[in-house]
Amino acid sequence: MTILRMHAADKIESPHAVGIKRDVLSTSTLEIATATALPNAGIMTCKSAKGLLDIKKPEAELVIWQRALPRWFHSWLEELMPQQLPDLHVLVKPADLRLGLQPYFEECGMPDGDNRDLLLGDIDDLVSKFAEITQVDLVDVRLESISDNACRKFHRDSVETRLLTTYRGPNTQWVQPKHAARALSKQTDFEGPIEDLSLHDVAIFKGSSTKPGNGIVHRSPQIEGTGLTRLLLCLNKQSITSPDPWPEES
Repeated sequence: MTILRMHAADKIESPHAVGIKRDVLSTSTLEIATATALPNAGIMTCKSAKGLLDIKKPEAELVIWQRALPRWFHSWLEELMPQQLPDLHVLVKPADLRLGLQPYFEECGMPDGDNRDLLLGDIDDLVSKFAEITQVDLVDVRLESISDNACRKFHRDSVETRLLTTYRGPNTQWVQPKHAARALSKQTDFEGPIEDLSLHDVAIFKGSSTKPGNGIVHRSPQIEGTGLTRLLLCLNKQSITSPDPWPEES
């Protein structure tokens, strides 16, 4: 099974999801949906944010929310200069998310307006959903501007649960669990099938901390030298690598 690349608002063409349209997310709408199991152990897709909760099922390894954000938002992001993209790392309560991120958006010079509000609202919704799923009070939020080949090697994350989505540029690549060992050993020589998340897909998956030797094997696409800049959101539970909780004590 290959997750097909597609443009925002296109109809899903996967044979396992015929007739399902990707949601165009508003900052106030999170529709209820259940995840659909694909014919590969532990891999599921869903139609809206509610389906991400299925990652709590013992058999679930990866749940992909197949969605689309508005075309005009995508075009706006692509037109920004790389230095106008925020690059931040905060540990924050979901209720404080907007206040915690606003200074970073101001500092990088991202233009104010409806598009920036949509981005903030989407991150806000995802942080709240992640906190609900993982049952935590604080969420480790990384919004990264990436133009190099960081994390280009296939790997498992040493976390319990992680959420990823890419707002700009190529999205995360992963392999089916049956190909994991070979991808880890072969790395760039791996010639097996590689799956690509589509633009704006939201993936929540289990890492190796859930069970040693388990966890979705994935990597970042290689973009160094292409002139591309990705904008990646990564959500985690608090860990020893997390910054101090926001706001920091003076």
